[in-house]
Amino acid sequence: MVPLMVELLKVRQHQAHGTSLVAIVFTGLMGAIAYGLEGSVDILAALLLTCTAVLTAQLGAKFTSVLSEWKLKRSFGVFLLFVAALLLSKPYLPHTSFAATSVGKAIVLSVTGAFTGFLSGMMGVGGGLIMVPVMVLIVGLKQHTAQGTSLLVMVSAGAVGAWTHWKLGHVKWELAPGLILGATMGALLGAKFAHLLPEHQLRLVFAAFVAVMGTRYLRAKPNRG
Repeated sequence: MVPLMVELLKVRQHQAHGTSLVAIVFTGLMGAIAYGLEGSVDILAALLLTCTAVLTAQLGAKFTSVLSEWKLKRSFGVFLLFVAALLLSKPYLPHTSFAATSVGKAIVLSVTGAFTGFLSGMMGVGGGLIMVPVMVLIVGLKQHTAQGTSLLVMVSAGAVGAWTHWKLGHVKWELAPGLILGATMGALLGAKFAHLLPEHQLRLVFAAFVAVMGTRYLRAKPNRG
């Protein structure tokens, strides 16, 4: 949503981030319901992620005007390509022993939630690109469950980020109804489609999407003039 608003609708970057988070709240809610009906949501994992994500989402939203936009995009692009590589290599990676215990999983999920909340508030994204790989590769959740759980976390974290951006004047409310309607319909259809694919195929599709987005962010250039 953010690139489309900036490039096609000529929305300012900060406003695109804030407006995107408004739509993400509804995307997360409808998507989580759809995944939940399929039994693909881990409530405990969602609670651990949410507890720290809501604390850092506000900080991330306020941080948008501090860092250089193009440097932030390039760094995020490198991270996304790293995530894509991890997803593709999942079948060949050994299981981690750190997250094998309940305490280890709680620590991993809490730290991931904190990082996700900050990045979500700052970049105007849902955070699934971070949460899903961690839950799959380290915590050991199934791909479908990880995606459903991340959608549930997006509701609270997205709401906090959107609220902060609204107070900063970074939300174009005239665009919100259309984005919410489209994102809600897309979330429901996407959740249904995801459960038609085997786990390894779903992981490949997700990795390809992450790689494309990472490449796009790497092309960001400094503003001139």
